[in-house]
This record gives sequence, C-alpha cells and structure tokens, in this order.
Amino acid sequence: MYTRKLIAAVALAGLSLTAVSHNLFAEEPAATRETITPAFAEAIANVPGKKMTALIVEYAPGGKSPAHRHGQAFVVGYVLSGAIRSQVNNGEEKVFHAGEHWTENPGVHHTESENASATEPAKLLAIFVADSKDKQLVTFDSQ
Repeated sequence: MYTRKLIAAVALAGLSLTAVSHNLFAEEPAATRETITPAFAEAIANVPGKKMTALIVEYAPGGKSPAHRHGQAFVVGYVLSGAIRSQVNNGEEKVFHAGEHWTENPGVHHTESENASATEPAKLLAIFVADSKDKQLVTFDSQ
C-alpha cells in the first residue's frame, strides 16, 4: 500500500514538473515583453468626437512588442529614455533615441517595436489621437 502511494506521488510530481517546464519553454519569457502603463486620456475640446490617450511603454534590455496595429488612431511615439527600434509597414527600420519621435498614420502595421539595446532599458510615450468611442488602441497580431 505504501509503495503504491509513493509511486502515485512520484508520478504526480513528474506530471507537475512536466507541466511547469512546458509552460516555461512554450511561452515567450515575460522579461522580453513590454510593460504598458496608462498615462492619461482626455477629450480634445476643439475636435469633437476625438480624444488623446497616452501610454508609457517600457522595455527591459532586449525587450520587444509583437507586431500590432493601432486601428484608425494617429500615433506619436516619443522616446523618453534609451533607444527604440521601430518599423512600420515593412518600411525602413529606424532607431530612435531619447528625445526623438516618430508618427504612425491610421491603419498602419507596426511590424517592429523593440528596445535597440540588449543591456539597457528603454521607455517611450505613445500618444494616440482616436475617435472617442475607440476602446481598443492596440491590437496585437495573432500568434
């Protein structure tokens, strides 16, 4: 009886360990993904039906965002610290440093957005001008 319980416990422990290791290797490590923090959202007084929303996007060294779109929002990306590598619609890949910015027209495909450094963190302010009714400002591609 004791032996059967011991074998069952070892088997369950093995299954649990297999599940844990599968989760560790099956998903992209959290450290490589961006951290997004809302900064503000305000109606634009002189443009009825539009709002301005800002997010702070932080990248750990080597961190990146999956390819994504911003719907019909006009976007300004302003680098607060570090350096950000960006590419839109498979166009030219560019690296922007602290104090620099870029814009994205409505409907474009942001194919690359990542920290340009493997050793230093980076941070940007993403500002969206969108319809007030738009709630989904970032839509990541299916993976």
